Amino acid sequence: MKVATKGLEDVIVADSEICYIDGEKGILSYRGYPIEQLGDNATFEEVIYLLWHGKLPNRAELDAFNKELASVRELPKPVLDLITSAPPEAHPMDVLRTAVSALAFYDPEVEVPSREANLRKAARLVAQTPTIIAAFNRSRNELPIVEPMKDKSLAENFLYMLAGQEMMPVLTRVLDVCLVLHADHDLNASTFAARVAVSTLADIYCGVTAAIGTLKGPLHGGANTRVMEMLIEIGELEKVEDYIHNLLDKKGRVMGVGHRVYKTMDPRARILKQYSKWMSEHGCGPLWYSMLTKIEEMMHNEKGLDPNVDFYSASVYYCMGVPLDLYTALFAMSRMAGWTAHILEQLSDNRLIRPITDYKGPLNKRFVPIDNR
Repeated sequence: MKVATKGLEDVIVADSEICYIDGEKGILSYRGYPIEQLGDNATFEEVIYLLWHGKLPNRAELDAFNKELASVRELPKPVLDLITSAPPEAHPMDVLRTAVSALAFYDPEVEVPSREANLRKAARLVAQTPTIIAAFNRSRNELPIVEPMKDKSLAENFLYMLAGQEMMPVLTRVLDVCLVLHADHDLNASTFAARVAVSTLADIYCGVTAAIGTLKGPLHGGANTRVMEMLIEIGELEKVEDYIHNLLDKKGRVMGVGHRVYKTMDPRARILKQYSKWMSEHGCGPLWYSMLTKIEEMMHNEKGLDPNVDFYSASVYYCMGVPLDLYTALFAMSRMAGWTAHILEQLSDNRLIRPITDYKGPLNKRFVPIDNR
């Protein structure tokens, strides 16, 4: 007898060599490399290459890869016009989803199914996603669009396009680490959506558009925005305890705490906690970090729950000056690397993903003509 598994929890639906998670021990690795090593040492570009090719690049390979990404950052003019015509109040994820889908119109290789063509399309998607996000944010604030640079990293270029000026190298490095940490996370909802889409042999743009739409949902993306909104609402360290107790008494959810997979502290949260602390000591002030550590302590002691990746990333992005409603778009900017890696892997040994339901409705009903109902 087949038994339905709600939410496909713990159901293995694919073999993969991309991402390994041990939720009991709090382990995460990309292609066998622990996230701690990659967060401390790798650039985002190295991690993208690793996810796509299964190995870290040597110097020549990385130089060529960086050059390729930098060369395809500019958007087709009709797509840029589409972005600037969006209403200022539009959700950034809606703009990103629509713009990414529209990129397919202007890609001459959109229907070319080879791995080589898909790698080139993946490079364009990774390179152009930051341009879309920055262009919309500038446009909605009635600021001139900043063209992408051709000789900087993805993180440095994004901050430049967002702010209209080059940022301190240390902020670039902090963002680079955030991008590394968010680059992939096994078959999360958006990644699964991407693999389902391309399993039909739909093109790569269909796959990532499905992923972006899935990430927008508040049960997947957006938690770090809600963490920061919570901190701003609390406002003072002295009010944390009463706020959290009141929230728990009302059966409310403390955002950024607990995880479907991890039964201990998310290893990405451990790394981001260090950066949140550093930011608090170097210009951002101690308030946000102090509040977060207090909430972490309370939730661990009272509920046995630990922070996930969204918990400390909220204050890191806030201290960098990133608008709150762009947090999920930054998530997508990073996860584009993982989505495309999984798309490439799905297509390398494809089988249409077609699960079944366990039907619970009635059977053998008799049709009654409309005049007799």
